[in-house]
Amino acid sequence: MRAAVVRTFGGPEVVEIADVPVPEPGVRQVRIKVAAGALNPVDAASRAGFFGGAGKTIGLGWDVAGTVDAVGAPAAWNAGDAVVALVPGVAEPLGAHAEYVVVDAGAVAAAPASVDAVHAGTLPLNGLTALQALELLDLAPGAKLLVTGAAGAVGGFAVQLAAHRGIEVVGHARAGDEALVRSLGAARFTADGVERGAVDAVLDAAVLGVPALEWVRDGGAFVAVRDGVLPETERGVRGENVWVRADGAQLAELVRLVDAGVLTLRVAEAYALEEAAKAHARLAEGGARGRLVLVP
Repeated sequence: MRAAVVRTFGGPEVVEIADVPVPEPGVRQVRIKVAAGALNPVDAASRAGFFGGAGKTIGLGWDVAGTVDAVGAPAAWNAGDAVVALVPGVAEPLGAHAEYVVVDAGAVAAAPASVDAVHAGTLPLNGLTALQALELLDLAPGAKLLVTGAAGAVGGFAVQLAAHRGIEVVGHARAGDEALVRSLGAARFTADGVERGAVDAVLDAAVLGVPALEWVRDGGAFVAVRDGVLPETERGVRGENVWVRADGAQLAELVRLVDAGVLTLRVAEAYALEEAAKAHARLAEGGARGRLVLVP
């Protein structure tokens, strides 16, 4: 089968399409015939060597939408089931950007019925990151939350999920994104920030760090969505990183919210798997509103 991999670290040009064996599911695993999967900044980080692995073949891709192809018993899935899943961590040698991928059965959820596979393939990583970040913040309805990067993938999901929970959301993004951020459910918008201590919590999807920490009230909460990027907290502010984890039950809840119209899945452009290097180059340009998606 074909898979997008890197064997040396660098820019988009190091991404190659390799012929590799079809993986076999083990106990409580399923093999998914991949229909689509989003390209995310974490894939660019893997490609650049941020996670290490020099001298190894590194597979790319964390998001998958597709169809169950084979099951390692016991697993509560059947061949032909349309599903989505998170392929967590840096994969050696295979990730989700391949024709087939094997995942633990507990990472899988039935695919949304209301969207196609290209859109469904944008949900797992960013949706779970936003949901798990909100769990860490643990805000009650009526609390004030500022989301940085509110026009992006994680930030956009966070705005929608928080607003659905009755949280008052301030969306922080570029001025040109105000209409988009408000359409996602933000009660307020800012391109410049807010006064010191003006909100109960910040979900820092844009990785602003210290400046965003200033906006949290004394005793509030701050969650950063990039591993290891967390400013030193002060004034009793609780600070945490969200370490995204595969969770089929949480993913199923996100799917339910997609089908209920609560969550919006945004696709900027789809590329054939053979165009993976081109898609990486587009990601490096920045500015896409919606995910780039690879289609085997």
